[in-house]
Amino acid sequence: MGKARAHVIFEGRVQGVSFRAFVQRAAESLGVGGWVRNLHDGTVEAIFEGDKNSVEEAIKRCRTGPSFANVTQAVIKWQPYDGGSSGDFTIRY
Repeated sequence: MGKARAHVIFEGRVQGVSFRAFVQRAAESLGVGGWVRNLHDGTVEAIFEGDKNSVEEAIKRCRTGPSFANVTQAVIKWQPYDGGSSGDFTIRY
């Protein structure tokens, strides 16, 4: 299906509930690169990059999140794949 890059903003109860670590584990388990970070407005921003099916599956898993999270919305913007993440998925602070 090819390579893809998605910029996602997760809204809801996504800070202080181990959401970033959950996103990192989900992405790494699927071989998806990118990063995740908290934003000042209480949302979480992430870049997912890799095989399109794997990127879509990672986002799907993150919509559920860890047990104490409550994702109310995931705003996805598809971007041109640039390979900048090279398979690593990091938590940014």
